[in-house]
Amino acid sequence: MIPVLRTIPEARRWVQATRSTGKTLGLVPTLGYLHEGHLSLIRRSRQRCERTLVSVFLNPTQFAPGEDFERYPRDWERDLALLTAENADAVFHPEAAEMYPQTGLVSVCVGALGERLCGASRPGHFQAVATVVAKLFHILQPDRAFFGQKDAQQALIIRQMVRDLNFPVEIEVCPTVREPDGLARSSRNAYLSAEERAHATVLYRALSLAETLARNGTRDVAVLEQRMRELIQATPGAALDYARVVDPETLADLREVRGRALAAVAVRFGKTRLIDNQWLVVSG
Repeated sequence: MIPVLRTIPEARRWVQATRSTGKTLGLVPTLGYLHEGHLSLIRRSRQRCERTLVSVFLNPTQFAPGEDFERYPRDWERDLALLTAENADAVFHPEAAEMYPQTGLVSVCVGALGERLCGASRPGHFQAVATVVAKLFHILQPDRAFFGQKDAQQALIIRQMVRDLNFPVEIEVCPTVREPDGLARSSRNAYLSAEERAHATVLYRALSLAETLARNGTRDVAVLEQRMRELIQATPGAALDYARVVDPETLADLREVRGRALAAVAVRFGKTRLIDNQWLVVSG
């Protein structure tokens, strides 16, 4: 069984011992309820780093009142078994009181990057994400940290935070892991009924449609967004949050796709909110 680090001092001692051997350290931050997407990040970390530390912390501050913190899936014993099978070197699994011993008065402001796309419907979410990741970076001092492309906005914000605040950590964003029918792996997929699960492939199908249209010459962003919206809105049970094509570095609006753009969608099925994205790369 791998070491389970429950407190910040315990985690710092483990990190210090690892550092004293000169080993490089990779960090895979997670909320828990691990799936193949998380495991792919662990495998990548083990390829790139000599030691891999996984954090399993369901961060309460990034869930707004009325969101799904209480019902978010949890299975610590299953997570620990998966981490052991993947040969992670240790897991940081603190309680909320360990990470937030008192009401936080200081947090990381992420500005406009945290207000667009998912930030528009989840105000304060990315500020909380950036704050907890900053805490993890300070506590665990990784050389590299690994995130999934499915959470493209989160990855972009973390990269910007690292640049702006001079964190000595390299951020690697790894490809989205998908089910055979294209649905992006997500812990929240567990919420879906069989019928909702069948219809949820529309996220990937909408993104694939935008990618095909762009590759075949459609550059007008308004047209691409409209075609994605039409496909999603025609799907039973799908409630569209957004279907956008934006600048891949600033998430700002675009009029035309030139070079590279990010197509991103968010859709609700009942109480379950799913997100996905796809690069649009064109030449000429």
